[in-house]
Amino acid sequence: MLVRKFYANTSREALRQVREALGADALIVANRSSGGGVEVLAIASSEVEAVTGDVALSSSAAVPSGTPARQVFAPVQPAVARDTGDIVQAPAPPQTPEPQAVATAPAPPPAQPAPASEASFELVHELRMLRSLVEGQLAAFAYADLKRRDAAFSEVLRRLLEAGFSAALSREMVDQLPEGLDVARALRLTKTHLQQRLRVALPDADLVEAGGILALVGPTGVGKTTTVAKLAAECAIRLGPEKIALVTTDTYRIGAVDQLRIYGKIIGAPVYAIRTEADLRTTLSDLRSRHLVLIDTVGMSQRDRRLADQVALLSGSERRVRRVLLLSAVSHTNVLEDVVRAYRGDNLAGCILTKIDEALTLGASLDALIRHSLTLHYVTNGQRVPEDMYRPNPLYLIERAFRDATQMPGLDETDVAVTLAAGQN
Repeated sequence: MLVRKFYANTSREALRQVREALGADALIVANRSSGGGVEVLAIASSEVEAVTGDVALSSSAAVPSGTPARQVFAPVQPAVARDTGDIVQAPAPPQTPEPQAVATAPAPPPAQPAPASEASFELVHELRMLRSLVEGQLAAFAYADLKRRDAAFSEVLRRLLEAGFSAALSREMVDQLPEGLDVARALRLTKTHLQQRLRVALPDADLVEAGGILALVGPTGVGKTTTVAKLAAECAIRLGPEKIALVTTDTYRIGAVDQLRIYGKIIGAPVYAIRTEADLRTTLSDLRSRHLVLIDTVGMSQRDRRLADQVALLSGSERRVRRVLLLSAVSHTNVLEDVVRAYRGDNLAGCILTKIDEALTLGASLDALIRHSLTLHYVTNGQRVPEDMYRPNPLYLIERAFRDATQMPGLDETDVAVTLAAGQN
């Protein structure tokens, strides 16, 4: 197994070199101070796979009765290695001696070989745990080094993580800061960068003004039906109720159609319930004269296999259907990431951020919008129709994310290091 050696002035720079040379899946096996800098030993993921392949071959050897199967495999010792320049050649694992039969007793029957898949899985699991532990230590070293070199940078990084922004975006924001700033100026500049990165719809791209066919999609419970009613009421106020029509595909949830029909009756807009692609095609054809047609879709998990059927249904119409993704501001970072990956596609017109009045902080949801370059059209903060729907203001949203973070327990140095390490995996 080949272990690569990297030198850098800081742990952060060493990690960057490892990722560039060996990829994001590289395994870091050792690090130490060297000549005023940092020396890191790392293994490419392909080398790890080679080790697991060797393990699978070794598992076919006979194991004496009563001996655990994992003792057949010697642990890799990259620290005791022969230096050959930038490449370090790890020693070959020692061979297990053949069991000797006792002369006065019959030889024991050969034991069954350990399953290769179980042995390989166990070794890979231990290697990944080792990688996680070492990268956590390196992240702590990197943060401590950043704090020593520039207190303003480390404080801004901590504030970003406290506000709910991801480790990846937080590091990117800090990397853009020039040297020599105090904390206040560095934080102001970071907020400005975040505001510039947050994409909001321009007035001429307003969903109601642009019209067409819009399908509101998203997981269960994000407020699709209420948001459909808000958009319909806004259109009725601006252009008149005769310009709007409502369609629902949510014929599964009890009371879903009746709820939308109540909204339609109040607004003065017709409501159509469809079940099949043919129904949708016929209904949309009959509604060609309407300025805006809003489709309330079935809420389903981002991991639901029926999601592909929903996309196919909306794509099968002869008229172009644009999807608008609803994201809940109360969702966790990992959930938001999963939702965006599942729902995004070529015909995604943008997003509406819901339930901002219920969120402890907006950092996680704004982080998802920024990293995936999604256009934000509206934010909602209540059940009133149509009052509780607003055009987004980047300045307000970013400022609120940091303001809300001050009302929650802060992160100490260990918490920051753990968060950064988790963001690297």
